[in-house]
Amino acid sequence: MAKIGVEQSLTNVSEALRQRGHDVVELKQESDAKDCSFCVVSGLDSNVMGMQDTFTNASVILANGLSADEICQQVEEKLR
Repeated sequence: MAKIGVEQSLTNVSEALRQRGHDVVELKQESDAKDCSFCVVSGLDSNVMGMQDTFTNASVILANGLSADEICQQVEEKLR
């Protein structure tokens, strides 16, 4: 299964992904996303300065407005 970085505040998403067999890493700093296939973020940390430093090539899933099951479905669809 995929290695997925999940923002600290999204514990329900982390649990749902673990239950489906994925390797979940808590994203505490940018370097935690280094070897991840996907990163799930809440979108609450807005980029007000418009800076775009890239720390990973992982696909980013914005969790805002999605349930944990919907996020899991997105991950599994992208893995196919």
